[in-house]
Amino acid sequence: MEEKQHKRRVHYSGKYPRKFEEKYKEQNPEKYADTVAKIISKGSTPAGMHISIMVKEILEVLKIQPGEKGLDCTLGYGGHTRKMLEQLKGNGCVYGLDVDPIESQKTVERLRSAGFGEDNFKFRLINFANIDKVAEEAGKFDFVLADLGVSSMQIDDPKRGFSYKVDGPLDLRLDPEHGESAAERLHNITRDEFVGMLIENSDEPYAEEIADKVFNLMKKGNPMDTTTALREAIEGALWKVPKEEKEQAIKKSCARVFQALRIDVNSEFEVLYSFLEKLHGILNPGGRVAILTFHSGEDRLVKKSFKELKKNGVYSDISEDVTRPSAEECRLNPRSKSTKMRWAIKA
Repeated sequence: MEEKQHKRRVHYSGKYPRKFEEKYKEQNPEKYADTVAKIISKGSTPAGMHISIMVKEILEVLKIQPGEKGLDCTLGYGGHTRKMLEQLKGNGCVYGLDVDPIESQKTVERLRSAGFGEDNFKFRLINFANIDKVAEEAGKFDFVLADLGVSSMQIDDPKRGFSYKVDGPLDLRLDPEHGESAAERLHNITRDEFVGMLIENSDEPYAEEIADKVFNLMKKGNPMDTTTALREAIEGALWKVPKEEKEQAIKKSCARVFQALRIDVNSEFEVLYSFLEKLHGILNPGGRVAILTFHSGEDRLVKKSFKELKKNGVYSDISEDVTRPSAEECRLNPRSKSTKMRWAIKA
């Protein structure tokens, strides 16, 4: 019988691991709970994890009762789903949707290991633009949550290309098995289309300069196929910014450019339009919905939809203003700072 070779852990230089793949303790919260707790207490998100945002506020809005049926449109790491399942006390069901085949598989396994079987939790690998198809199978829902943010697991993994802070392929797809990557998208559009994308999707003030730099580089044979290549192009485009303002300006422009590309590559506005049009049709009378948004474009669409449908008598009540995370939550989880929540109740 052949002896199984022992696989050595990844070693890293220095006191703490820096690269994503070296952070094996952070990516194993069941085994290294103390390490994970320390990282969270310092206001950081452990690698491979996602800290659910505004859980208390969401549960207050959704008012989940045992026996009800709910829908989590964006399963992600499963933190919100788990809290909703706990409210059902074993009586009722939550459907979880996601388009990411990589992370969703891990999340389903975690929830199954936590004791949530097929009777209480059902997963569907489908875009939440297609909630009507889910309702055809499941029937109408008593509560719905849509968290429109990208999960930390996706942002932190260099292979996914979501962050300008680490080198990786310029991908940005939530489902890396389908559609164009961000790199392919850049090579298939015009300079003017890129300017429009940056302005429409992220209000980028240096849209013209960044587009000029990116397209000049590509014209000279420099492929824009890595996160580093795009970040360096943005840095080069902002050469006129005063020295004392440059570092912050580059960080903000990088964040906005990557956001604009991510929204475009994943058709996020089109998906949200479709979801909002179909949402009221999948809710039972008295059904509650909570939506978390992370930039002004998303929030405007949700606000407009809720107001129009309340005016038409479809919703009996809606949030008059946004709810934001507490100062303490923002301290413990800085990624929650830009979150806005709106809610509605079906008439």
